[in-house]
Amino acid sequence: MRLFLLLVCCSVCTIGHAQSSWQEALNAWLTTEEIEERCGEQLMEQLEELATAKINLNQATRKDLEELPFLSAQQVEGLILYLDRYRPIRSLNELEMVSNLNETTCRLLRHFVYVGEEAKKSVWSDFMKYGHHQLVITGNIPFYKREGDRNGYLGFPYRHDMRYQFSNHHIKTGVTAAQDAGEPFFADRNSSGYDHYSYYLQLRDMGQLEELNIGMYRVQMGMGLVMNTNYRLGKLATLQSLGRSTHTLTAHSSRSSANYLQGAAASIRLSKEWRVTAFASYRSIDATLNDDGTARTLLSSGYHRTISEMGKKNNTHEVDCGGSIGWRRGTLHINVNSVFTHLNRQLMPQETLYRKYAAKGNDFINSSIDYGYNNTRWSISGETAINRKGALALTHTVGYKLCDELSVMMLHRYYDKRYTALHAGSFSEGSNTQNEHGIYVGATWIPSRQWNIQGYADYAHFAWPRYQVTGKSDAFDGLLAASHTGRRWVVSGRYRVHIRQLNSSDKMRIVNRIDQRMRLGVDCRLTSHLQLCTQIDGMISTKEGKKSEGVMVGEHIKWQREWLRMDIHAAWFHTDDYNSRIYQHESSVQNDFSFPCYYGHGIRYMMMAQANIKKKIMVTAKVGVTNYFDRSSIGSGLQEINQSSQTDLLLQLRYRL
Repeated sequence: MRLFLLLVCCSVCTIGHAQSSWQEALNAWLTTEEIEERCGEQLMEQLEELATAKINLNQATRKDLEELPFLSAQQVEGLILYLDRYRPIRSLNELEMVSNLNETTCRLLRHFVYVGEEAKKSVWSDFMKYGHHQLVITGNIPFYKREGDRNGYLGFPYRHDMRYQFSNHHIKTGVTAAQDAGEPFFADRNSSGYDHYSYYLQLRDMGQLEELNIGMYRVQMGMGLVMNTNYRLGKLATLQSLGRSTHTLTAHSSRSSANYLQGAAASIRLSKEWRVTAFASYRSIDATLNDDGTARTLLSSGYHRTISEMGKKNNTHEVDCGGSIGWRRGTLHINVNSVFTHLNRQLMPQETLYRKYAAKGNDFINSSIDYGYNNTRWSISGETAINRKGALALTHTVGYKLCDELSVMMLHRYYDKRYTALHAGSFSEGSNTQNEHGIYVGATWIPSRQWNIQGYADYAHFAWPRYQVTGKSDAFDGLLAASHTGRRWVVSGRYRVHIRQLNSSDKMRIVNRIDQRMRLGVDCRLTSHLQLCTQIDGMISTKEGKKSEGVMVGEHIKWQREWLRMDIHAAWFHTDDYNSRIYQHESSVQNDFSFPCYYGHGIRYMMMAQANIKKKIMVTAKVGVTNYFDRSSIGSGLQEINQSSQTDLLLQLRYRL
């Protein structure tokens, strides 16, 4: 405990860095432990593309601005009103004139927009003059062997992928080829080379054709009750965006082999007020099978490293079709959505108490109506959905800006235990859009340009047993975050308490598990080239009177000058067990999402170098080492490493023309 207090005192005296990139600014409003790896990767990829192909504010439409997930509906409305009144604008400094935008949002927004000519260009003019080619090759080399590398895995221990993309404002097309460590390459059932290929063609803003996607794509409709194959953010990010309702089609350029559709999708503007979207998909998916050939579980990991995993590859086929028709007049909108899904194998989950109402059968139909009203002060949106069995799911949000400094939001959701939707992905405390009734209240207070204070409280009730709970249960999640920005530094703090009801160790009663997470960060820019950041994370987990504690102290140094950038990160962690694990963001190469968790006792250190050669070629090398002091081996089963340290080298080559 004395060591912890000493480290806290030292960190407060340490000077860190002012956020200078969208990745760092984004990290300020993500609750990292809630974001799945594939969701984080999709989010990073989309924002990377938006940061590369910035939005011209003098040509920006409502749809362009709604692609930025950190903007609330009120902020989008405020921007549209300002642009309609004062366009063409001359400088990004005018963003500060938009009353709905605070300083933090303005700073983040500058990475994704620019001020250019207002005159429209033709599609083919853009194609020839403004198109960009990009080739990215990434590989991970481990300096260790897992047990599966010696006996069990079918392929080499190297993870690698290759991505090519051509894009401009109207056209995006490309292919991604990805290989996980241990998967066969040009062997076994991967005779065509990589384990997963993603190919896509997307056309946008071509007359009445708003969007056309051919190949692999993702769909989000409304608030995600019937269809959301896009990423899902945490609860703090939901407060930032005020639970905004969106309808988007996105090309699937990710290395993830799950959570996408394959076929064609189009969105057509019938008139100024009416718009229709339709999609059709046929794809192969992985599943664990029962003895009678039915599907027990639909898999999304995408791993095909062993004979068993390879036997599950593409053993089930899925057909999806659906769409929506929407009407918008000014700040009011309403959409009717429907999705039909057919599996060639009957889905029959294992018979357990908490899976009694899990999705079953071959055919699934879900329909919904989503609606909303937005102006510069009010944001009201909702969606009501029903499945073929008549079970309901609904969610509604109300956001109100009391003044320029204070805004509040309330979100209510009710998901019947009988409601099932294979592609749903909406706000929830649990992992599914099912068996949940809850209310969420949050607020953002910006008393001055230096202070930003956010907080939320979320309560959820589960009427039917769920995993590790044999009866009715409740959950509470509360967070308070604050930051103070100076001329060259930022001090931030965050406290989160998460209470979940679980079975007791003897499974005779239901008890509370209380997780408390704390974070303190001191950041500062020492010079125009050098930045430092100190971060302390603490964790206390309590269940049945037993307490598990953890702490992690990290230092991040960034240096950049002209064509060369260096990142050095070191962190010491000590936790009692897995229950007190610590999550921490770590810089990585482009399109790589790195939010690992640490538990036990050890040190993590990383060094990354990035060189830009003639503004066309970027070479990045990252070496990461994790040393454990409390074990002689890492992991278990085929993933076991028979040593106490783990070293990886991540290399990336990017060519952009």
